[in-house]
Amino acid sequence: MNAKDLRDKTPDQLREDLAQLKKESFNLRFQQATGQLENTARFKAVRRDAARVLTVLNQKAAAAAAEA
Repeated sequence: MNAKDLRDKTPDQLREDLAQLKKESFNLRFQQATGQLENTARFKAVRRDAARVLTVLNQKAAAAAAEA
């Protein structure tokens, strides 16, 4: 997931992506707690993807506020 692809999405799609990433993050934490987690690097990737989505959402909100 890169920022260029995210900028092409609507804010609603971005919110859906963010919700999915948060669910995945929860599931990864749960797997780690039960000792079933195999790919620990996925934590970092999910966290960064969520940050990218939030950044693009904030950029879109700022652009909309500047137009109004």
